Amino acid sequence: MLRRGLPKAVFWLVLALPGGLMLADFAGGGVLAMDLLHPSGEMAVRLMLLALLVGPLIDIFGPGRFLRAWLAARRNLGVAAFCYSALHLLFYAFDMRMLSAMLDEMVLPPIWTGWLSFLALLAAASISNDRAMRRLGRRWKQLQRLVYPAFLLGIVHWLLLGWFWGPALVHLLPLILVWTARFLALRKRRARHEGLPT
Repeated sequence: MLRRGLPKAVFWLVLALPGGLMLADFAGGGVLAMDLLHPSGEMAVRLMLLALLVGPLIDIFGPGRFLRAWLAARRNLGVAAFCYSALHLLFYAFDMRMLSAMLDEMVLPPIWTGWLSFLALLAAASISNDRAMRRLGRRWKQLQRLVYPAFLLGIVHWLLLGWFWGPALVHLLPLILVWTARFLALRKRRARHEGLPT
């Protein structure tokens, strides 16, 4: 996808555009840091969701051309999710203004869930390169799965902060649906392979 279709630089420009607009609005004084906490966090969650959906979809429908292209972009989507998570943290720091105030809030469940989500994404993003893949071997894929707890913790962080429960759950629903469909599809294939009634 990134080499034959959409050039990687253009793809990253598209991914970075919302964040660039947020930073421009903030730098220009058009919005407060507090106003950008929700959109930056929501972008991080959406990009994590896009990175997580493609694997189960391939298991259900097979590796078609579109899904192969999506799979090729998955690592970039995960890194972009981390970048928006870092931007979210930056706006939080500007909003709180003092490190001591941030540390005082870390004991609160809506806050430490956000920190844990950020750290899990940081760990996955730090090894999202070919060199780390070669060095870690099989462990690379296991560590990349940290995006799953990062996503779930991000949703919990969102819910505990009271940011519009409906939209937060809407972001979780697609993952629940595709994993349910994946489980049923794999179960059906296994039963067909073993000659059992489906």
